Amino acid sequence: MKTLIIFYSVHHNNTEKIARMMAKALMAELLTPDKVKFYELHNYDLIGFGSGIYFGRHHKMLISFAGKLPALNKKTFIFSTSGRGVTGKYHDALKEKLSQAKCEIIGEFTCKGYDTFGPLKFFGGVNKEHPTQDDLEAAKVFAYSLKNKF
Repeated sequence: MKTLIIFYSVHHNNTEKIARMMAKALMAELLTPDKVKFYELHNYDLIGFGSGIYFGRHHKMLISFAGKLPALNKKTFIFSTSGRGVTGKYHDALKEKLSQAKCEIIGEFTCKGYDTFGPLKFFGGVNKEHPTQDDLEAAKVFAYSLKNKF
């Protein structure tokens, strides 16, 4: 199963840590959206998309990238890190873009991440220890579970 993980990690590399753990478990290639060539996406069986959560959704660079995807008809998964560490509706905008690209979402993962965005920076942020080793282990278990969906 050839896998690509497309991620965008900005402030504290929370999402990159999760992406790297998933990539190791799936033997996946890791790229940021600006490095992806659309014509090469058809070479992959599974494609993951992830970033931190900003104002209730994935990073605008990842959302914009997903909005430009051609019809892929691929199995995909979504992941995120955030100060809250819950999915809720945070994945909805990205889900919509992937749906428009005829992608099947076979899993979602989220965990807490160190967050100093906006006013949180004045208080030293929240979740300084995240992602923890347990979070990384959960990401690995999630990645392995994706293999069973093929």
